[in-house]
Amino acid sequence: CNLLRHGLLKPSYIPDRNQRELRELVRYRRSLIQERSREHNRIQKVLEGANIKLAAVVSDIMGVSSRDMMGAMIEGEEDPEKLAAFARRTLKKKKEELELALRGNMSAHQRIMLKTMLTHVDFLNEQILELDTEVAKRLDPFQQDIERLDTIPGIGQRTAEQILAEVGTDVGSRFPSAAHLCSWAGLVPGQNESAGKRKSSKTRKGNKYLRAALIEVAHSVCRSDNYLGAQYRRIAARKGRHR
Repeated sequence: CNLLRHGLLKPSYIPDRNQRELRELVRYRRSLIQERSREHNRIQKVLEGANIKLAAVVSDIMGVSSRDMMGAMIEGEEDPEKLAAFARRTLKKKKEELELALRGNMSAHQRIMLKTMLTHVDFLNEQILELDTEVAKRLDPFQQDIERLDTIPGIGQRTAEQILAEVGTDVGSRFPSAAHLCSWAGLVPGQNESAGKRKSSKTRKGNKYLRAALIEVAHSVCRSDNYLGAQYRRIAARKGRHR
């Protein structure tokens, strides 16, 4: 209290009204995207319950071909050959695998569940698209900043928008250095060492939204086929050998 009274504590970063509104939009959009992912998992569970192994053949069960197949299932179609006929483009080459994967037994209850879930996914897609449009409109004056962020490996359009929504566009005046920004986001490992022994180095609690977005970027980079991904794999391999 004494430090605060004498002005020796720096105030926390408080965004202005426009940025607070942008944050709400971006955070809500993220929650809708997460809900859509959960709904995708529920759809997969319904298919598995009907002994339909569609995910074993297609890379995306919510793709155009898969949606057509599920739509036919909802209408009562059970013939694997007719269902596999909905395959498009390169998926046509896997017709035999599809027919085998589509040999299931979907009950009336499962059809109702699948129809409801797909309707919910379509609704979520519409809402996410509306939020995409609104966020893009509000960030239009800062398109150059988004494009610069987009050049960083692992960062796409939505992640760039989320970073700007959380830290603002005038980063230099709010965070003296990159280290300050990392600390605020809660991504700086702790330095807990005693008598030459390093103890727990858990990161501090920070901005959970920015932290989650940057962790997703890091995971994406680790799996990528670029210099950063190669460096990560090299370091991981070295640690594995030392163990």
